[in-house]
Amino acid sequence: MFKKILIANRGEIACRVIKTARKMGLTSVAIYSDADAQALHVQMADEAIHIGPPPANQSYIVIDKVMAAIKQSGAEAVHPGYGFLSENSKFAEALEAAGVAFVGPPVGAIEKMGDKITSKKIAQEAGVSTVPGYMGLIADADEAVKISNEVGYPVMLKASAGGGGKGMRIAWNDEEAREGFQSSKNEAANSFGDDRIFIEKFVTQPRHIEIQVLCDAHGNGIYLGERECSIQRRNQKVVEEAPSPFLDEATRKAMGEQAVALAQAVGYTSAGTVEFIVDGDKNFYFLEMNTRLQVEHPVTELITGVDLVEQMIRVASGEPLTIKQSDVKLNGWSIENRLYAEDPYRGFLPSIGRLTRYRPPQEVAAGPLSDNGKWADDAPTGAMAVRNDTGVYEGGEISMYYDPMIAKLCTWAPTRAEAIEQMRVALDSFEVEGIGHNLPFLSAVMDHPIFIEGSMTTAFIEEQYPDGFDGVELAEVDLRRIAAATAAMHRVGEIRRARVSGRMDNHERKVGSHWNVALQGHSFDVVVEADHDGATVHFEDDSALRVSGDWTPGDQLASMRVNDAPLVMKVGKISGGFRIRTRGADLPVHVRSPRQAELARLMPVKVAPDTSKMLLCPMPGLIVKLDVAVGDEVQEGQALCTIEAMKMENILRAEKKGIVTKVNAAAGDSLAVDDVIMEFE
Repeated sequence: MFKKILIANRGEIACRVIKTARKMGLTSVAIYSDADAQALHVQMADEAIHIGPPPANQSYIVIDKVMAAIKQSGAEAVHPGYGFLSENSKFAEALEAAGVAFVGPPVGAIEKMGDKITSKKIAQEAGVSTVPGYMGLIADADEAVKISNEVGYPVMLKASAGGGGKGMRIAWNDEEAREGFQSSKNEAANSFGDDRIFIEKFVTQPRHIEIQVLCDAHGNGIYLGERECSIQRRNQKVVEEAPSPFLDEATRKAMGEQAVALAQAVGYTSAGTVEFIVDGDKNFYFLEMNTRLQVEHPVTELITGVDLVEQMIRVASGEPLTIKQSDVKLNGWSIENRLYAEDPYRGFLPSIGRLTRYRPPQEVAAGPLSDNGKWADDAPTGAMAVRNDTGVYEGGEISMYYDPMIAKLCTWAPTRAEAIEQMRVALDSFEVEGIGHNLPFLSAVMDHPIFIEGSMTTAFIEEQYPDGFDGVELAEVDLRRIAAATAAMHRVGEIRRARVSGRMDNHERKVGSHWNVALQGHSFDVVVEADHDGATVHFEDDSALRVSGDWTPGDQLASMRVNDAPLVMKVGKISGGFRIRTRGADLPVHVRSPRQAELARLMPVKVAPDTSKMLLCPMPGLIVKLDVAVGDEVQEGQALCTIEAMKMENILRAEKKGIVTKVNAAAGDSLAVDDVIMEFE
């Protein structure tokens, strides 16, 4: 076994590998760019080596710089994580030449299966059903349009060396194929140093289900069940779960055996993932093989009890697998939500800045496990787990140079329904301030009927949120729960204010019990009857809710129980009440005396400024290209400019017809959120 391992990556995956290295007694070495000098993975590692400027193509994906760090550290093995150099055969060759173990598959397997075009051809030759498409290299946008027409729209343009949704576009017509080809090439070059693009038929109404495989150098290979990854945005996974709510045991077995056979056909070793598109009749089609650890590997670890990173390291050191297929047992259910630094209220555009508050929910380990790391028995009733893989900390900065994912929140429970409920509570308990983030959207997905019933496809977000995400309108039953809780909380605050002011003698003076709670267009007149264990809140219709909890004024998180059901809320103070965030909703809650409520109804509503004739920058980023000039007449949907942020190109389009009267930015300019790019008449 090795003694020292270098992690050729950053962020949460580097932290994840360091945890297992520490558990195995290995010395860990981190690498970092200028932007990551204070990053969490640098702080966690035993050693850390600087490798260059912030852009990945000047640091993390420069093979010579990484090799120099390996030599400097004396590391005997390298774990590449995912992305960056994880599927780069030249990097694996360089390690082999230097006598350093690559914690991943052999060079030949990377070349055959890591390249999307080559893997498709091998799968076809092996008799594996594949999605129609064009696997050859595409010279330019004109050829991309021609091929797209031959394959038939809609088509998917994909980076050959891609992953994580980078370098991927769906095109429904010639114009989108032309634009998508160039954007995909640019993103692929920036993210992977390889701008080759291929095209395949985009299958409508598909489910994205992948099989986790694990192979050693002694001819052993197993599969560890599947992961459902159908909830995606811009072809990037957002929510994953294991197992899939769609598959039956026969389909699972067929997909698993085919995945292992394909891996062994190319001499694959280490952990890898074979991805499939599955239709409504459970017909499955090979999509691609990822010759690396997947982002969503934690859900597989939680239902199998197998530490995939540890197995990868042991395989790389030459050890045979100690786990047989008959040992693999899928126990319970696990769900992963990816926390992204992106603003769902601004079309999920990237957000950067300092994390002024970052408080994940408390992690809870699952059990029971046997000594060999596999499930020993069925999980006991009430068992659960919360896991948060992250690479950031409170006070740290989210950089514009890297992927916007900052954490992977996972829950596990004996059943899917229980895992979903645990995730709801965990999301509501996750405190993030200082940047835009997608926690509200994730909460909305967990409550969506289609997700709850498990009938989602890869078109879920596009179909359910066609106009974007504008927050959640809670049902009246939920508003009543919030109203009861905030009324009780307001009473606690009033008591404290009375004590501080000296208005209460010996705690005997009573605070008022009649209140009006206004939230999300509803108004509830309530009466709060408090006692030592909580409060009973009575409504006008003679219904009542029992509220308990240990919230005190100033706490930013309230873990309450309403009629003995959990209600977790992020709490902010506003004039006359609270800013409450829970279950995807962000709403002001005003708690007033009856007279105050009567007067409040007479107050005028503040009107927001009119920005309809301006193009505002939706995110911090760099202007790559301006497509119009002063005096140009633009049509609805016409491209106005392109902004690059977090390795993604974003084309801003006209929302309506107009004439450009002023342009305030030029290509190469760095802009902040809401900077005015251009104006119209």
